[in-house]
Amino acid sequence: MAGIHISDIEAAINHWRERTPSPDGVSLAPPVHALAEVYARLVFLRHHEVDEHDIPDAARSAWLAWVDTQPDTPCIAICSTSQGDAHCKGCGRSFEEVQLWTGMSPAQKRVVWRRITQEGTAWRFNRYAERVSR
Repeated sequence: MAGIHISDIEAAINHWRERTPSPDGVSLAPPVHALAEVYARLVFLRHHEVDEHDIPDAARSAWLAWVDTQPDTPCIAICSTSQGDAHCKGCGRSFEEVQLWTGMSPAQKRVVWRRITQEGTAWRFNRYAERVSR
């Protein structure tokens, strides 16, 4: 089971706040409310992530809708794992992650995205960053 990091919950909240602003400045739109409850629970418990199967359906649906707005794969079409590298120089994923990517859950993919983004060593984050913005 993969965990959904609190930073993804926050990003999803901000996504929904832009899409469905509060009508009166006080109340929250249903997706924001559902995600905010998960976020508040994480903060209260001082946890950094929640198991993808342990969040309420409404929050999961709102989170998945946000995930659909994000790039699915970090691939920049320069794959060095096919040349025998343990980690791709282009995207930063391991050989196993590249091979299993299409079968991974959205939460599992986000775990990998978080790791490679924090590492920031893949060419996608430096040499070929302009490819990503297109």
